[in-house]
Amino acid sequence: MENLPRPAEELAVLDRELARIEARRAQLLARRSYLLTLLTAVAPPARPVPAARPAARTPETSPPSVQNALLALGGVLLTVAAVAFTVVSWGSMGIGGRSVVLGTVTLAALVTPALLLRRSLAATAEAVGALALVLTVLDAYALNRAAMPDADPLGYTATACAVLAALWAAYGLLADGLRTPLPAAVLTAQLPLPLWALAAGASELTLAWALLATAAADVAVVLWTKPSPARSIAGVTAWVTGGWALLMAVALSVTADTPLDAARPGLLLLAGAGLGLFAAVRVPDVSFAGGLVAGLAAVAATGGLPRPSVPLGWAVVGYLLCGAALLTAVRAPLPRMAVRGLCAAAGTVVAGAVLWTLPSVALTVLGPASLAEGIWSGSPGSARQTLGTDPGWSAMATAPLVLLIAAGLLAVAYRHLPASVRPAALGGATALAWAALLVLPGALDLGYAAAVATHLALTAGALGLAVRPRPQAARSAVPTTAVVCALTGAASVSLLALATEPATLITLGVLLALLCGGAVALNPAVTEADKDTGTATARAAFPARSFQALLACVAVATAVALLCALSASAGLPRERTALVVLAVPAAVALLAARLRGRPVALPMELTSAGAGPLAVVLATGHPETTALVLALCGVVAAGTALRPDRRPAAGYLAAALFVLATWVRLYASDVSTPEAYTLPATVPALVVGFLRRRGDLEASSWTAYGPGLAATLLPSLAAAWGDTHWLRPLALGVAALAVTLVGARLRLQALLVIGGGVLALDTLHELAPYVVQAVGALPRWLPPALAGLLLLALGATYERRLHDARRLRRSLGRMR
Repeated sequence: MENLPRPAEELAVLDRELARIEARRAQLLARRSYLLTLLTAVAPPARPVPAARPAARTPETSPPSVQNALLALGGVLLTVAAVAFTVVSWGSMGIGGRSVVLGTVTLAALVTPALLLRRSLAATAEAVGALALVLTVLDAYALNRAAMPDADPLGYTATACAVLAALWAAYGLLADGLRTPLPAAVLTAQLPLPLWALAAGASELTLAWALLATAAADVAVVLWTKPSPARSIAGVTAWVTGGWALLMAVALSVTADTPLDAARPGLLLLAGAGLGLFAAVRVPDVSFAGGLVAGLAAVAATGGLPRPSVPLGWAVVGYLLCGAALLTAVRAPLPRMAVRGLCAAAGTVVAGAVLWTLPSVALTVLGPASLAEGIWSGSPGSARQTLGTDPGWSAMATAPLVLLIAAGLLAVAYRHLPASVRPAALGGATALAWAALLVLPGALDLGYAAAVATHLALTAGALGLAVRPRPQAARSAVPTTAVVCALTGAASVSLLALATEPATLITLGVLLALLCGGAVALNPAVTEADKDTGTATARAAFPARSFQALLACVAVATAVALLCALSASAGLPRERTALVVLAVPAAVALLAARLRGRPVALPMELTSAGAGPLAVVLATGHPETTALVLALCGVVAAGTALRPDRRPAAGYLAAALFVLATWVRLYASDVSTPEAYTLPATVPALVVGFLRRRGDLEASSWTAYGPGLAATLLPSLAAAWGDTHWLRPLALGVAALAVTLVGARLRLQALLVIGGGVLALDTLHELAPYVVQAVGALPRWLPPALAGLLLLALGATYERRLHDARRLRRSLGRMR
């Protein structure tokens, strides 16, 4: 039987034990403090603690670095001494003494590294070995001065370099632990063949062969030696000497006068191509670069053969065809990177040929701008005369062929390209084909009418290509390219058509139809449907909505240009043309009302709004017509304001245009009493505004009463400032005061602001003469003093005034 205490009893026991422990702990802490006090009182004085030693400084240089610096400095000093001895002190010794000294020192310098390597002094051995190489060079120099002073400098230098390269290579192979002799031998071996060619007075082609042979030797070193610094240096020197040789051969091929003269450097280029391809196959690290160099050299060799016999334009075609032939290497049994290098060479040649045609294309697009100086001056004799300048018959004649070949090559390479770049390839092919057809009339020197018809047909074809269904892979790049080409062609043919009146009218009419049709056919709903079904990922990248809006805006601008051309053809004066132009914004406003909610509506309206300033400019000099133009613009804006989504901005614009039209009309009629014309319009406007506010509690006072009040008060204010009598300013001030009081009583913002502003300006006009007279009678120092006191007062009460201004703004804001 177990006698366990109840929980309450056990808890009481635990509390008592804990209290006892705490009391005991307090006693022990007190005793400890007492003992520490006793020990502190009787303890002897503490010995001073010795100062800590400063930490040892970290060496700034490591022992190997010090060693290498000393060895390098010693080698340099010995080298300088040897050079000074050989050059300066050589003549004070006989031939025997000279030979003994140099031979002994050189032999000692060559043997010493082997002894040092046996004792594991590799760094010292390297320094002495480098000194030995320098001594061998001095031996060669001494031998030339003593035994062969009349030798040809270039020939002797070439022979000495060959001997030294062989000697250093053998020395490096025997002294396997030294790293300097073999790289030095490789570098020195680059000189003998070119120097022998120069010594023999060889031609540039022979020198190029010498460089290419040196590059071949470097390639052999790379292939048949183990990885080492010498092998790396040989790889670099192979690119340098081989590239120099190929560049010299290309220059000779391009400047050759006959095919036979071009064949000689062509043979060198083919040899260089073979060497590059051999390196691409045998050395995987340079496969791509080797294939690229081989392809370019082969194209330069084969394309350079017919170049002296044909014009430059056809020579470019020849190079392009040779570059296209490189694409057959796709199926060749070569390493993958080498094939890519050859294809890259083909692409480089094609890109160069296309760049060569760019001046012709740019001149075809922008050249017709020269016709703007003589609009409707008559049809040019040919399409080429519309370019403003002739880029050269050869260039213009072959540019279409070059562009078509390039487009075909891109289309053929489509299947062999990665999927990520295929759309771009199709887009590029589309642009090249369009450019080729665009340049064709100038290349064939067709008539003016044929050139205009060709440009229009290309614009229509590009728009059709942009809106037609197409494979999924071409859904992003091809339509984008087509739209850009269509717009570029439209701008170019618009300039081209300025030569004659019929061409201008027909071209603008056809362009308007094409652009409207393209904007309608380019339906963004197709893109959205493709997104929903998930069948056209690439199509989603095509900004159909943006391009549809762009085509619509260009169509609006074309319509304005067509109306201007029709008016000029009908012999209408400028001010009448201004009225005709306003038909475009009116038609666009009606069309936008039907397209409500579609993104294309707003860009079209904004573009058509530009016809308003154009109409005002055309009507300049005829105030009556200008007033009518402004009024018609106000009507269009008022009609647009009927739409809830356009109401705020269009409503304010309509009110401003109506008021401005009224002012201009009054000015045109030399009216001295504008109130007789403005009050009959103001009273109905205020009545209409009052009725509107009764039916629409959210209507603003500016919308209801602003136009009516401004129609009378502002012209009257302008007339009052030029009126010398007192009746008009008095009447205007009383009316403005009444409007201000009514606005304050009814808390209407428009009445308060317009009435108060007119009242302040009218009062300023009346008091201005007295203010000027009073200021003239005051002392000169008083105005600055008053201004200073005013600034002090304003500064002292700034916070209060700011508070009052904020309260006034809130009060105005609460008004309707």
